[in-house]
Amino acid sequence: MDKGIQLTLMIGVGVPVPVSQSVLDALTSVQVTTTTGGPSGFQLQFTLGSRSRLHTLFLLAGASLIPLVRVLIVVTVHGTPEVLMDGVMTHHEVSPSTSAGPGTLTVTGEDLTRVMDYLDFSGTPFPGMAPEARVLLIVGKYRVFGVTPLIIPSVLIDVPIPTERIPRQQGTDLSYVRCLADEVGYAFYLEPGPAPRRSVAYWGPQIKVGVPQPALNVDMGSHTNVESFSSNFNSDSKKLPVVFIQNQTTKAFIQIPVPDITPLNPPLALIPPIPKAIEPIVGTAKLSPVRAALIGLARAAQTADAVEASGTLDVLRYGRVLKARRLVGVRGAGRAFDGLYYVKSVTHDIQRGAYKQNFTLSRNGLVSTLPRVPV
Repeated sequence: MDKGIQLTLMIGVGVPVPVSQSVLDALTSVQVTTTTGGPSGFQLQFTLGSRSRLHTLFLLAGASLIPLVRVLIVVTVHGTPEVLMDGVMTHHEVSPSTSAGPGTLTVTGEDLTRVMDYLDFSGTPFPGMAPEARVLLIVGKYRVFGVTPLIIPSVLIDVPIPTERIPRQQGTDLSYVRCLADEVGYAFYLEPGPAPRRSVAYWGPQIKVGVPQPALNVDMGSHTNVESFSSNFNSDSKKLPVVFIQNQTTKAFIQIPVPDITPLNPPLALIPPIPKAIEPIVGTAKLSPVRAALIGLARAAQTADAVEASGTLDVLRYGRVLKARRLVGVRGAGRAFDGLYYVKSVTHDIQRGAYKQNFTLSRNGLVSTLPRVPV
């Protein structure tokens, strides 16, 4: 790797261990994608000779007799280690050697949420348990993998009365937990680290508060730390969801518009787009007011972000690893697009002598809420 960057690769059945030097020498590229909208994934590419130990290490490890092959990827930038991936292998692809060059082995995988998607637990009852309690109980099964749950209670907590209804799981643990998150406008993902072989299972809102990461500088001369940057504003994307609540005494219907702002989802811009359409949410009248409001908040969160930006940076020039699911400042993009953004996704592209990141940012509108973007 380049000076200032060190890559650590750990692979093992159940528990990952550092690979040998010969495996590291055969490694040609690493790609890790972290996103808020789905599982994080990785891809490793190796040169593969006819007598390479990789035949045994990977191809036999992927056989059905081996239940789980775990991969841990850690990158150290200027002495600061960052766990990029803690996941499992899902696919192997071999390209044989030709006269043009040696063969290649491509290993693809996902984070540990893949383990939560193996078994179907449909029908499991959760009497008298709010969604937060159900998620906590489900995620607790995976402590053996070093997974620690971090559950943020929703703005409105709906505890089902056992005499009226008993919630039952539908599908795998992963699909059910994500379904519960969608119902309240939350996200669910695994955050690797902070130490190797440890992960945090986060179930909660996309938190848009806290200390932002160092700013991305665009077109600022010697201070520029991004290679490319583009942004767009979609004024037609926002909709105003309306829930219907029925008065149990008079049987009259009450229409309630639902905002897209919660205590953990403050506006990052001063000028949001005006909703161009009203979206009535069908079926909420027969639900409790709390459940109807939660569904409305979830719909509002889906169309809240009207500004999206994307670009590429060199990690050595930026000085650290840009992390997804956090805030970051942008400077030099113009008054309308400067300010704080939420990092939706990051793709790490690591090769010998180079470490770059592709990123996607989002926020709710134009013009920063801050008079000055933090450096």
